[in-house]
Amino acid sequence: MDLARTEVAARRRGNAARLGLMAVPVAFFAVFFAYPVAAIVARGLKAGGSWHPGRILDVLADPGVRHVLWFTTWQALVSTALTLLIALPGAYVFARFAFRGKQVLRALVTVPFVLPTVVVGTAFLALVGRGGLLDELWGVRLDTTVWAILLAHVFFNYAVVVRTVGGLWSQLDPRQEEAARMLGASPLRAWRQVTLPALAPAVAAAALMVFLFTFTSFGVVQILGGPTFSTLEVEIYRQTSEIFDLSTAAVLTMIQFAAVGAILALHARTVRRRETALRLVDASVTARRPRGTGQWALLAGVVATVAVLLFLPLAVLVRRSLDAPRLGYYRALTDDGGVFLVPPIEALANSLQYALAATAIAVVIGTLAATALTRRDTGAFVRGFDALLMLPLGVSAVTVGFGFLIALDEPPLDLRASWILVPLAQALVGVPFVVRAMLPVLRAVDVRLREAAAVLGASPWRVWREVDLPMVRRALLVAAGFAFAVSLGEFGATVFIARPDNPTLPVAVARLLGRPGDLNYGQAMALSTMLMVVCAVALLALERLRTDRTGEF
Repeated sequence: MDLARTEVAARRRGNAARLGLMAVPVAFFAVFFAYPVAAIVARGLKAGGSWHPGRILDVLADPGVRHVLWFTTWQALVSTALTLLIALPGAYVFARFAFRGKQVLRALVTVPFVLPTVVVGTAFLALVGRGGLLDELWGVRLDTTVWAILLAHVFFNYAVVVRTVGGLWSQLDPRQEEAARMLGASPLRAWRQVTLPALAPAVAAAALMVFLFTFTSFGVVQILGGPTFSTLEVEIYRQTSEIFDLSTAAVLTMIQFAAVGAILALHARTVRRRETALRLVDASVTARRPRGTGQWALLAGVVATVAVLLFLPLAVLVRRSLDAPRLGYYRALTDDGGVFLVPPIEALANSLQYALAATAIAVVIGTLAATALTRRDTGAFVRGFDALLMLPLGVSAVTVGFGFLIALDEPPLDLRASWILVPLAQALVGVPFVVRAMLPVLRAVDVRLREAAAVLGASPWRVWREVDLPMVRRALLVAAGFAFAVSLGEFGATVFIARPDNPTLPVAVARLLGRPGDLNYGQAMALSTMLMVVCAVALLALERLRTDRTGEF
């Protein structure tokens, strides 16, 4: 009887601790996410002390807005289809083949995903834009065309499919497909009827994430699309910063918010299916050396695709940054040429400082949230809490940044002149990556270990420190690394709130690209190269820390 009472008391303490853990992330998101977004929506739809919901229909009746909505959806669908078509062979190769240099290549494939969108746009500008490689060789320019945007989106999201689908594919038992072939099924029929249904949840999850990232695309479309093409995100930025039409921006924000919420709900459902519906095997026993001409040809094709699609734009970016003799563009970064109040090179130090602060915030908030979500609870409150943590990935970053300026402008939260404003905005984007990296590992910890420690009198903090932390230390480092890389490249919100005398690297790149002249263009290439190198080094270091169970992505 005493043991039963002790277990009940321990369980109650655990539930109370869980609610306490949720309180901090909920408060953080309420103050620094929900409040700024609500403030800008209210500013746009409320006038004279009363609401004007009819403004929504007025905005949707605008042919220009309908065109933006159509293009946003259309390009996201086409980008998703192209990414799946090009990346699924890569997912198979990384899942089923064992070859020399596989781990290094797998890490390098992920580099584009963690690159800031400004760098991706700049890299493709160096490849397909004015004076780019295609322009030099064949006189062809693709900037300000939809093809440049679509290719950049495939470049950016290739790793999402390879990691998400390939990670599951590597753990599917190949003997099931082999058994179907022994019973007379052709290779295509065996794959279609055995492997594809098992992969469907992962393919759906990857497709939804690619659609989400391309639906909310900002930096790539702004740089490569020019004035011709505009997504919802770009249009929100244009309405707020150039036209100052907050009412239209508020309506567009609400539309994007609703669309993102639906996408995230579908994604959560596919992830739960992937977690519960499959029997998996050790990934280390499913990969074999390619056999036969066909498999070697497939491997060569994937390597060629990676080289041309992923590495060529980055190589051209580096080459363009070196066009000036004696590293002229890099040396010019130390001069104050009038574009900024400070030399552009100081943007590197600013970005590193902001990213470190944002990483610390994201790790604390994300760890608390992941720990609270450790139990596989299907309650509506817990599902809502999980969805809340993912919303910053899809809600307009420019809305958040502009909302910061509007909402956090009076005591007790007058932060417009404070340096912490930038790390807070960056941390909002980093928290979902921390949660996704840590949650699968925390859920893998045997719950009986926690219960035994609690029954023996350990406090929740001591249970986490002595039971969970030793097992999730690597996942915590990976989470911190992803948060750092994402914070380093955040652009949509930072472009509003970074002070002119403290620009970040992405903001500096965008400002340089917006000014005429070869020197400004070359400096933008040089800064983008520096940002790419920092992100790549961070990712390669993370790859050495990763384990098969570290993170969902």
